[in-house]
Amino acid sequence: MSVQQNNPLRGRLNAWFLAAVDSYVNRLLHAKKSALFADLSGTVVEIGPGVGANLTYLAGAHRVIGIEPNAQMRPILERRAARRGVNLEILPVGAEATGLPEASVDFVVCTLVLCTVGEPRRVLEETRRILKPGGKFLFVEHVEAPHGSMLRRLQRLLRRPWRYVFEGCCLDQDTASLIRAVGFSNCEIDQYRLKSPFVPVNEQIAGVAIV
Repeated sequence: MSVQQNNPLRGRLNAWFLAAVDSYVNRLLHAKKSALFADLSGTVVEIGPGVGANLTYLAGAHRVIGIEPNAQMRPILERRAARRGVNLEILPVGAEATGLPEASVDFVVCTLVLCTVGEPRRVLEETRRILKPGGKFLFVEHVEAPHGSMLRRLQRLLRRPWRYVFEGCCLDQDTASLIRAVGFSNCEIDQYRLKSPFVPVNEQIAGVAIV
C-alpha cells in the first residue's frame, strides 16, 4: 500500500507485512485484477509495486517500470521479479514526478496505492502526462465508505492511527472523484464492497481511465 518511506522502522514493518499477506490479498482481488490486467502489453508503469503483488499479471509486458521510492520494499520486489521473469526497472522516485517522457507508456497500473501519496492529484496528472494517446490507467483502490454508514464511522475513528502505522494511508479518500477530475477522455469506475478481515479498507473501486 505504501509508495513512500517516512520512517525506516515502519518501512521495514510494512514491507514484512505486505509480503506476509500478499498471497491472501491476491486471492481476494484475483478476479478483479485478472479482468483488469488481461491485455497488458508494451511498456507498463506500476505506481508503488511494493513487494510485487502484481508481478503475476505483468509477465506479458515488454517492459515494466516500477515507481518505488521505499527502499525497504525493493530487495523483495527485485527477487520476486527475477523469479517470475519480469523485465523490471525500478525508479526510486516519487510518483508525482517520475522523470519519464511525455506520452511514452502504454499502461499505468496502480493498486491500493493512491491512498498513501501526499498529493494524489499530482500523481494522477503525472499518470495522464506519461500515457500515450489511447493509453490506459488501470486501478484498484480502497476509498471512503458512503456517508452515514457504519463503515464510514469506523474509517473516521481509525483514520489517524491507521495513517501513522501505514505511512500516510488515508482510509476515507474520495479517489474516484480525483480520477474523474484530471481530464481523462473516458473513465469506467466500479465501486464494490470487498469481504475481508481488513474491514476499514473493504470499500473499493476498480476501473479504467483512458487518455
